[in-house]
Amino acid sequence: MPRISLIANPRSGKGRGAAAADAAVAALRASGAEVHVHAGASAADTRALIATALTEQPDAIVVVGGDGTVSEVLPELIEATVPLALVPAGTGNDLARALALPLHDPTQAALLALHGRPRRIDVGEIVTGSRTVPFLTVAALGFDAKVSDRTNRLRWPRGAARYYLAILVELARLAPTRFRLACDGEALHDAPGTLIAVGNTTSYGGGMPITPTSLPDDGLLDVVHVAPLRRHTLVRLFPLLLAGRHLERREVAHRRVRQIEVEAADLVVYADGERIAERGCTIRVRPGALTILVPEGD
Repeated sequence: MPRISLIANPRSGKGRGAAAADAAVAALRASGAEVHVHAGASAADTRALIATALTEQPDAIVVVGGDGTVSEVLPELIEATVPLALVPAGTGNDLARALALPLHDPTQAALLALHGRPRRIDVGEIVTGSRTVPFLTVAALGFDAKVSDRTNRLRWPRGAARYYLAILVELARLAPTRFRLACDGEALHDAPGTLIAVGNTTSYGGGMPITPTSLPDDGLLDVVHVAPLRRHTLVRLFPLLLAGRHLERREVAHRRVRQIEVEAADLVVYADGERIAERGCTIRVRPGALTILVPEGD
């Protein structure tokens, strides 16, 4: 009988996590698995629960939640040899999109714990001060990170309107970030711009393909650097970004690296939806560090 440890974040996806967890548990038990359920109410709970789950020596860990939930347990998963099955139940679910996991069917997503194909994927790492924080999707630096930061600070309005208001506020305040960067051993040099995105997978924000050519298992990170833009130019760039066609623009530079160092006085860094660093950091790749169960032929 397969042994499955399931970690649930009931609050993920504005409450969708609870229903997804119930469906996942029912499907796994109906298929003959022994399922141990661990549900927490906070990020701290999730981190504690994964340690308990791993002591059960499961055949697979099932995480029910979004990109942020996976990030919370990522350090423990990297060190373990147990494969991960992800039941997407967050707001953006960008990791699930990149791996062709079932986005709207928690039953089928959970059953990958029993029938999925193991796939080893890379993990990004953000090194800032004495901290090393792993991430799986995209690290955002510049305008997009400031929008996320503004959204978190606003208390009104609710829902998506708050994000759109944050965009308007940051557009009004738009100014180039005086980035200094170095890739793969280069010397630090000035590279002012509107934003830098460092992608292990293709998208953030629920499917916005900012690094559209990223592959999660190529041992490299995709760096997209957008030059300083005027407000109206940035607004015109958004439709191309939504279609993944912005790499065609002369204002956009793209390269693949193993490591990038970035500094700026007003730098804010977000990854997997969480604020990670400010002022400066090093972002690097850890090849093949995580095993995740995916559909056959993904």
